[in-house]
Amino acid sequence: MTDVTAAYGHRAIEYEDLLGRMDAVHAEDRRLIDAWAGSIDGRVIDAGCGPGHWTDHLVGQGLDARGIDLVPTFVERARATYPQVRFDVESIEEIDEPDGALGGILSWFSTIHHEPSRITVPLTEFGRTLRPGAPLVLGYFVGASLEPFDHAVVRAYRWPTTDLCAVLDGAGFDIVEAQSRPGDGDRILGALVCRRRPRTLIGATTRAPRSEAGTAPESD
Repeated sequence: MTDVTAAYGHRAIEYEDLLGRMDAVHAEDRRLIDAWAGSIDGRVIDAGCGPGHWTDHLVGQGLDARGIDLVPTFVERARATYPQVRFDVESIEEIDEPDGALGGILSWFSTIHHEPSRITVPLTEFGRTLRPGAPLVLGYFVGASLEPFDHAVVRAYRWPTTDLCAVLDGAGFDIVEAQSRPGDGDRILGALVCRRRPRTLIGATTRAPRSEAGTAPESD
């Protein structure tokens, strides 16, 4: 992800000014994540935390949360803005946590730049670090087919919900809920709420998710 890291590093301040505060968050996204946060028991990682506003929000909800990002500028600015919150320069592909240590992971559009052939790397790492039954929220761009598009920072991917659910299933997650809402232009923003399957059940067929129109994250 070196190219992605460099691209965000060059535009970190611009990104923060545009999207890096809670008053820029869509109300439906906030409701979704607040509900998810209320179900968590244990420590939380904001994976790909960017400017850190979501991490700080989770801490404000009473959670033991830390943010991780590979972009040093994001982490430096997050530490300065939210000095009471822990932020680390760390990859979502190699999370510095023991197996099954976490009570929840927020991955808010942090996998959108992963090549389809490599998206299983962070998803498997999420599964490794979450305890069985712990929830994951994943934000993504919805598409009729799996395809790249010109993101404002660097190339990203749209995923059909069924395809991404299948990848998550293979990584050991049960899909609890799927939501979507219109974003800027022709973009559709999606969010999947998942739970870590007990390791003895990985590979078992899971039920279809409950799908609703009306949630996802801020668009870039």
